[in-house]
Amino acid sequence: MLTPEEWVRQHIIHYLVTELQYPKSLIKVEGGLIVNQLQKRSDIVVFNRDGKPWMVVECKAPDQPINESTLKQASAYNTKLKARYLVVTNGMKHFVYETNWETSTTTALASMPVYQ
Repeated sequence: MLTPEEWVRQHIIHYLVTELQYPKSLIKVEGGLIVNQLQKRSDIVVFNRDGKPWMVVECKAPDQPINESTLKQASAYNTKLKARYLVVTNGMKHFVYETNWETSTTTALASMPVYQ
């Protein structure tokens, strides 16, 4: 059964691969990770060509608003993975951030980056 969150996830993957030319082979869906000693699941992780996390995408159902709690959840995942980019989306609204881990600064971006 295709849940509303899965619908968003499939559309984002399609967009990344067809529109932004992200390599399908470097996209992992529903990967497990440990956050604060709890088993969690990241919706989408895009890896760079060295096999390190490059982008984390947290997907929510279209009727679920993106709020501070959602952003904190996604940030907690990314603190563990240390990806350069973090995307939070409900399919209707997309929030994209770039993190410089050396300076501990995060910048909001207008759109998803092109894969490098």
